Amino acid sequence: MSNDNIVAKKSDIRISVSLNAEKHPIGINWQADDSGIEGMRDAKAFMIALWDKPEKSTMRIDLWTEEMTVEEMQLFFYETLASMADTYERSTSDTEMAKEMREFARDYGKKVKVIS
Repeated sequence: MSNDNIVAKKSDIRISVSLNAEKHPIGINWQADDSGIEGMRDAKAFMIALWDKPEKSTMRIDLWTEEMTVEEMQLFFYETLASMADTYERSTSDTEMAKEMREFARDYGKKVKVIS
């Protein structure tokens, strides 16, 4: 019998969002049990994509604070696009499409001037 479906450990990720009176994010904090970092950490933005098993679709949450600059958001997107290519390659072994995704991320990064 395989042990693949037996829970050996549980790890929690917590995100706390503070909202102003207009319900806009003014503070984001996060903590992950296995991050190696103690306590809550400040953040200016986050994007979460979850594959909803019953719906067979992607559920997303994208939030950022007003203090997130356009330049920081452009770098955030560049790094996210690049890391998505890595995740895609690890999960599918499709090296050719991952390469195209990396090229797109690099082109985007150059156009918004976050990389040279």
